[in-house]
Amino acid sequence: MAATFSKRLLATAVLAALAVQTGNASALGLIEAYEAALQNDPVYRSAVHDNEAGQQNRALGRSNLLPNVSASYSAYKNRADYTTPNFLGQETTTHPEYRSNSSAVQLRQPLFNLDGYARYKQGQAQANYSDAQFNARAQDLLLRLVSAYADAKYAEDTLALATVQRDTFAEQKAVNERMFQKGEGTKTDVLETQAKFDLAEAQLIEARDNLTTARNTLASIVGQDITDLDSLGDGFKVRPMQPATFEEWKTLALEQNAEITAQRYVVEASEQEVLKNRAGHAPRVDLVAAVSKGKSETLTTLNQDSTTRSLGVQVNIPIYSGGATTAASTQAVASREKAKSDLEAKTNQVLVELRKQYNLVLSSASRIDALVKSVQSGRALVTATQQSVKGGVRINLDVLNAQQQLFVAQRDLAQARYSYLLAYLRLRNAAGTLNGEDLSTIASYFVKGGSGATTAAVQPIDMLAETKRMAVPLRAALPLVPSVSPPVAPPVRAEAAAPAAERDVVLQAVSDWTQAWSARDVDAYLRFYADDFVSVNGQDRAAWAQERRTKISAKRFIKVQAEAPEVVIDGDTATVRFRQIYASDKTRDATAKTLTFTRRGGQWKIKQETVAG
Repeated sequence: MAATFSKRLLATAVLAALAVQTGNASALGLIEAYEAALQNDPVYRSAVHDNEAGQQNRALGRSNLLPNVSASYSAYKNRADYTTPNFLGQETTTHPEYRSNSSAVQLRQPLFNLDGYARYKQGQAQANYSDAQFNARAQDLLLRLVSAYADAKYAEDTLALATVQRDTFAEQKAVNERMFQKGEGTKTDVLETQAKFDLAEAQLIEARDNLTTARNTLASIVGQDITDLDSLGDGFKVRPMQPATFEEWKTLALEQNAEITAQRYVVEASEQEVLKNRAGHAPRVDLVAAVSKGKSETLTTLNQDSTTRSLGVQVNIPIYSGGATTAASTQAVASREKAKSDLEAKTNQVLVELRKQYNLVLSSASRIDALVKSVQSGRALVTATQQSVKGGVRINLDVLNAQQQLFVAQRDLAQARYSYLLAYLRLRNAAGTLNGEDLSTIASYFVKGGSGATTAAVQPIDMLAETKRMAVPLRAALPLVPSVSPPVAPPVRAEAAAPAAERDVVLQAVSDWTQAWSARDVDAYLRFYADDFVSVNGQDRAAWAQERRTKISAKRFIKVQAEAPEVVIDGDTATVRFRQIYASDKTRDATAKTLTFTRRGGQWKIKQETVAG
């Protein structure tokens, strides 16, 4: 299952992300958009708080097995009617007034409590369900973000292509009108071009509206206005399928899919609900210890102090509750069977989605290659049709249709590339393997400041041959048809320029560091730090190490992961930036962290450790 995401949202990581894009602050990269979404997306924020609430089920369930301690105190002012016979046998009544008080402390420890044990197991299942649900929602955030980002980029590409098409028809319209005025064109050519131009103008308006909507959708997730986004790089290549077979993906999905896992915990909680209700027929045995003190509690103990200490076993045996226990048990059994059916339905739903995305990823390579060839053929067709018009074989309408066909092919190619990226993520989401590394993989397809594979600067196509003869001025370098580069490997981030072997050594050191921390092996953890390490608070290594030893040892469990590490090596210094996912029995958070390593005696030691912000 994908690692549990931040609950204390990345308060400082966004500043680090902004620092990365200092050189191009106007463009919002995919990684930066994700960091902003973690901070601002209301759906994800709701999931965080829902998970915080769900985790309390663990403590609530455990409380049924732990001692209960209660204390009481009372103080009264009393006025009594006290009637007694006197020495003559006559009854006399007096009205004594006095104060009384009492206090008690009681401890009750369950010894045999089937209801309490079932509640304990149910609380564990409910807390695990909350974790699984949170993982599903965190992965859903990643999918929603990339989908909105791709929609916004596709809308930008569509607008750019619609603008190119409109401008092309405008140029050709001007040519045909000039030729008609000179007596060398026809009215039909003018009307045909005018009709195409008007349609292109309408499509351009629609494209602008779609772009506004797409950007607003993305802005609602990241919490900021969208003005510029990274573009797809020129080198777009479909990645090899790993694992290769659908059966392997299916096995992963059945084991790790967050929604299936969550539904399994629903079944487990429902099973414990059955046991809890059936326990209504079982006796309960408690160990009870109490200390009570009293003063003048009754008339017979007036002005007397008493202290009572008791220790014993209390047995409660339910006999009849009006049929409530049986009815509740029957109801719980029905709910359990419903949960099992829901699990089967969810499993089938996930496997259908898995198969769909698997097939889409497999077919994407062929589809994208075919559309690349379609764009190339479309460009050639436009050029050839223009030459045929010059020779009198084709007419003006043929040129317009060829240009329209090229525009459609370019638009479909852009859509196919974005669809592949989304299918890549959705496949991993269905398999339960979606994590930060997949986001980095998708981000590597985009480049900052680039014009993109779809709307790159291109070689213009000459207008009709008659244009030259009529000396009609054309706009220089009209970007009519985007160029299509042969597929190459996705762009590699600059940070990955470190020598591969040395980079792997540094990454292994980071992995070993997280494992030692997760295992609460303090000695192994501290060995990763150089002797001259100084903490961000200015503590020397000895004082810092003692503080870390105390904090780590106090945790019942710790889990640390380093997501999307980026390594830069300069001589004997290595800088590693990553997103640290931390979870313990007391805290869960995620931060952008930087570790600065120095080479000492052939080993990489941490010299500085900083948190972004």
